[in-house]
Amino acid sequence: MKIENIETWLVSKWLTVRVTCDDGTYGVGEGNFWSYADATEVIAHRIKSDIQGLDPRDIDRIWNTAYRKYSFRSPAITAVLSAIDMALWDIKGKRLGVPVWDLLGGKVRDRVRGIVLLGSYGEVGTLSSPESYAQAARRAKSDGYTALKMTPFPSNWGEMAHGELIRQNTAIVQAVREEVGWDFDIGIEIHRNMNPGSSVVFAQQIEEFLPYFYEDPIAPDSVMSMGAVGKKTNLPLAVGERNNTLWEFREYCTLPGVSFLKPDIGLAGGFTHVKKIAAVAESFHQRILPHHFLGPIANMALAHIATATPNWDMNEFIPESGTFKADIVTNVTDMKDGYFIPSDAPGLGIDINIDEMLKHPYEAGGGETSRRSDGSLTLG
Repeated sequence: MKIENIETWLVSKWLTVRVTCDDGTYGVGEGNFWSYADATEVIAHRIKSDIQGLDPRDIDRIWNTAYRKYSFRSPAITAVLSAIDMALWDIKGKRLGVPVWDLLGGKVRDRVRGIVLLGSYGEVGTLSSPESYAQAARRAKSDGYTALKMTPFPSNWGEMAHGELIRQNTAIVQAVREEVGWDFDIGIEIHRNMNPGSSVVFAQQIEEFLPYFYEDPIAPDSVMSMGAVGKKTNLPLAVGERNNTLWEFREYCTLPGVSFLKPDIGLAGGFTHVKKIAAVAESFHQRILPHHFLGPIANMALAHIATATPNWDMNEFIPESGTFKADIVTNVTDMKDGYFIPSDAPGLGIDINIDEMLKHPYEAGGGETSRRSDGSLTLG
């Protein structure tokens, strides 16, 4: 069996690939360099010539062949490798007649806890006031979820004075905690909206509400600066959604305060690389709480690797059933009572619907648009 072809489609914000072998067996994957997915499509077709004719069973060799050819540390490259890697594991599972979680070592858990992204869940309107956040949290709990993640910032946060911003952000966290009670976990994402000083002050204000984690307290530009925040913060830090290699994550593992790593399986190298990241984290008694808000193939992949990885925690997601994401594939990850149920089908257990994918062309989105009152960018 040899790799014969790689096909690509840009769908919404991500890259979808199909890798086909000379005997007709194929696998599918997803690359999540969401800001510049059009660039990843170009890279995919460059990599195609490097791996055509190789044995799809040799996944780690293929990964390193493509990654080390030029040795650029680009998330665009690892996003493509992520998509191809998922497809190769899909092929391997189909060839052997077993699900990917079985290939990764078998089950360490029977179901995978889901943590819903509050700002994208349900029809509750724009989240800005404490009351609007509490209403959305109430719906998440009533629908059976046991955890949520939120970015507790009012809509005009970039224009606020330091004290007022901290006060209003704290009020949102308090409102949600009072709404859902203590038998429910709340993840706080700063979304890189604060500088180190403000982030530390905010963390101190919300300690009493016992957040499950404190995510991306500052921009992911400096591991050293993240460590400085960790030394002054008593909340468990969750970091790494914008990072894409094992070596970056290893450095984060050594920082004070880091309890969770957040690799995106569509950005940080697919199964092959993320399982190595998880192993390094396990050696530090840290857990994996992956980043994900994009397509259904990556969501299915996360259910497989979570099923087989001891130090995995929860999978974040935006519900797919009833949305276009359920139309572009043959099926989505099974969700029951706030938990993902792993598929027993060979490979990933998911296939693509090309006609439906073509109805949702690539659109990068607006990016970071918040500004301070003086017109400068809030991030940085």
